[in-house]
Amino acid sequence: MYQVGQLYSVAEASKNETGGGEGVEVLKNEPYEKEGEKGQYTHKIYHLQSKVPSFVRMLAPSSALNIHEKAWNAYPYCRTGNNFLIKIETWHKPDTGHLENVHGLDAETWKKVDVVYIDIADRSQVEPKDYKAEEDPCRYKSVKTGRGPLGPDWKKELPNKKDCPHMCAYKLVTVKFKWWGLQNKVENFIQKQEKRLFTNFHRQLFCWIDKWIDLNMEDIRRMEEETRKELDEMRVKDPVKGMVALED
Repeated sequence: MYQVGQLYSVAEASKNETGGGEGVEVLKNEPYEKEGEKGQYTHKIYHLQSKVPSFVRMLAPSSALNIHEKAWNAYPYCRTGNNFLIKIETWHKPDTGHLENVHGLDAETWKKVDVVYIDIADRSQVEPKDYKAEEDPCRYKSVKTGRGPLGPDWKKELPNKKDCPHMCAYKLVTVKFKWWGLQNKVENFIQKQEKRLFTNFHRQLFCWIDKWIDLNMEDIRRMEEETRKELDEMRVKDPVKGMVALED
């Protein structure tokens, strides 16, 4: 069911971030099969003008603020890449996040990895500007599933609830940015933004469960096509909205 919930939430979150010429543009969303792997391929453009820090806006050409994302989604493994380079590789595992090096990195590369734990019920991990009470897993109670609200020890208690499936998304984020003088600053900014995005997104996914729990993949594909058309209109007609860059 996580796959349905994730895809539903991606569509809804995209609408929350689109307007004023900014946000998400979907170019392709189609099945793929390659070397025995089957999944869904998407090609999106993220128009990011107000969503990057001012030092980047001042120095970067406008075309650099339109980021192309190409994603190959095949559960339980997904990979996302784009050209300058942000690469996100995800393994979905049926545990609570205790595994190490699930992506099988060599020892030298693993030493350089900064492991960050995200707890969707920990409000201290949420930027004040991003907080919404209706998207707080500590306050949300699902009518359809009975899940929630999440308490401070929810991760410790979860393995004992045999009727409640659980999963951890292990995300490996690789960032390479080769503009002299900006490389470290931009790479650090992107890593912080990815953590912020993952945190907000999965809090939303949990709190939207009653909206997606009864859907199937056919419903999702139909919704994605409707959302693609909505996004095209919203970029033109709606005001700028959603997450903006936090300046250091």
